[in-house]
Amino acid sequence: MKSFLIALQFLTVIPVTHSFIASDKQLGYSPLFYPVIGLLIGSLLVLATFLLANIPIQIQAVIILILWVLLTGGLHLDGLADCADAWVGGLGNKQRSLDIMKDPAAGPVAVVALVLLLLFKWSVITHILEIQAIEVLLVTPMLGRLAILILMLSTNYIRPAGLGASITANLPKPSVNWLALFGIVFGIYCLGLLPIIFMLVMIVCICKQSKKRLGGVTGDVYGAAVELVEVSVLMGILA
Repeated sequence: MKSFLIALQFLTVIPVTHSFIASDKQLGYSPLFYPVIGLLIGSLLVLATFLLANIPIQIQAVIILILWVLLTGGLHLDGLADCADAWVGGLGNKQRSLDIMKDPAAGPVAVVALVLLLLFKWSVITHILEIQAIEVLLVTPMLGRLAILILMLSTNYIRPAGLGASITANLPKPSVNWLALFGIVFGIYCLGLLPIIFMLVMIVCICKQSKKRLGGVTGDVYGAAVELVEVSVLMGILA
């Protein structure tokens, strides 16, 4: 239960009133609940579509997108912004890229990346509402958070201190392997094969670029992966 609350507190703005001190084991087990948190977010998005059914679809899409962002507090968008700045401003230099990712200021590249991503999401949400493919809103957030687990399994976490290092050091990898496999199969069952292929290709690209530019992943890369995988799944739906 505590591992679930850790995941809920870390990935959403949903208040956790129960106070406790987490052990290293509980931190390590918390990623097992990341896909569950994704399904929770997706369920709230689906609920919003029913509550907003009587208003124009374009406005529905805007409200659902705002809810999607607010539920996470913009956490993953922040990671994407930091990575966008670092990828361009780092000029291929590992330490410079890592320093840029620590800088809280957002550069023009980050702003452009966020605007384009949100515009694309709004457009696809509008299409999803038009064709009544509501299951996409349920499953896509789950797949985005499943991407973090796959990166944890496949790519080294390079910052030696902090929460991410503690989580990855205590990760129950056999359980994560089975969960990742189940999540992929569940995604294929709900959305079909093509969106999952798009998702896996995106994860491979993120993994390769992170190793090439940084030597591994950071918390910002995890956040960026959530957003980019969600977009890749939506692209697969359109395709």
